[in-house]
Amino acid sequence: MAFDFATPIERRHPDGGWSSKKWHRYGDDVLPLWVADMDFRSPPAVIDALEQRVAHGVYGYAHVPDGLQAALCDWSRRHYGWAIEPEWQQWLPGVVPALHLASLALTHPGDGVLTVTPIYPPFLSVAEHTGRLAQQAALAEPQAPGGDWRLDLEALEAAITPETRLLLWCQPHNPTGRVWRDDELSGLAELVVRHNLYVVSDELHCDLLLDEGARHRPLAAAYPHLAARTVTLWAPSKTFNLAGLSTACAVIPDPALRQRFSAAAAGLVPECNVLGLSAAEAAYARGEPWRQALLDTLRGHRARIAEYVARWPGVSMSAPESTYLAWLDMRDAGLGETPQKALLERAGVALSDGADFGNPGFVRLNFGTTAAELEAALERMDTLLKADA
Repeated sequence: MAFDFATPIERRHPDGGWSSKKWHRYGDDVLPLWVADMDFRSPPAVIDALEQRVAHGVYGYAHVPDGLQAALCDWSRRHYGWAIEPEWQQWLPGVVPALHLASLALTHPGDGVLTVTPIYPPFLSVAEHTGRLAQQAALAEPQAPGGDWRLDLEALEAAITPETRLLLWCQPHNPTGRVWRDDELSGLAELVVRHNLYVVSDELHCDLLLDEGARHRPLAAAYPHLAARTVTLWAPSKTFNLAGLSTACAVIPDPALRQRFSAAAAGLVPECNVLGLSAAEAAYARGEPWRQALLDTLRGHRARIAEYVARWPGVSMSAPESTYLAWLDMRDAGLGETPQKALLERAGVALSDGADFGNPGFVRLNFGTTAAELEAALERMDTLLKADA
């Protein structure tokens, strides 16, 4: 089956009923490549399932369908080699709430919540929002332009104190696009056990590995001795472009850990909405052909960005191994302290500011858009960044 990732979809004008945070934030003259929201229509199987659910006409409180639980179990077994059980699944409206719930469930006021930077911005506010101690360790930057970001295990251990109780982890990594290597993960696992930490492993981008033949291995599956202290977060939101339907799953093998998480959620977060559950089931059960076509599109977009970056003095990019987000180092691009602001004001392209991720001078570029929109944005950036600009 052929899928269309080339035709632009109108998302900008609110009078058409298409409310879009991505397209409305900066106005009509700006091309938005910032928030992690793709411009592609979701899989036909998902659209069909939503149309059928809407046609039912009754949108009462939802119950997580057995079919959805079975679909996720099957997806995990086929794609990750991990046999999970339906009762391990705790469905909830979003991964950001799950991060906060885990902090409330697994730590006490004053305990340390640790993460590595740069990182998806909500990670950085979990401790503050839950009355915990914010702790950070920096990743090791590439040793040469275009090289890999690395997990600095020495820096991570140095950041651990007697107060540290929870590690917020991200694999594959947002924003660098890294797929962590076995030596990095084994070192991480050793630290977690030695310091008696809990782990929340955000694996939202795990189904968008861009290298041919790459296969995701969940942290709790790769290191079974961590399963009793790990909450794994998955969602169809990034893979199938369903973010607005606010449906995610915390996979928690340990019964005691699961009970603590569930108790923390009671009264704080609503149940998942009926449309999100229908969409998630359709995505996991019948969305694989669309996902494969999407990966082909994203690989082409990644290559096109690399071509442009190669001709921009003072700009470098570690080619993302996963997802549709490119992390660009623009500290030497001559755009001042805030390259994001310069690109917005002088080129009309909206990117995410690296300062929000803990790394000023960087920007995150979302290439989950049509080739035409991406090319238009890159051309605008080129007028500002190329050698003879």
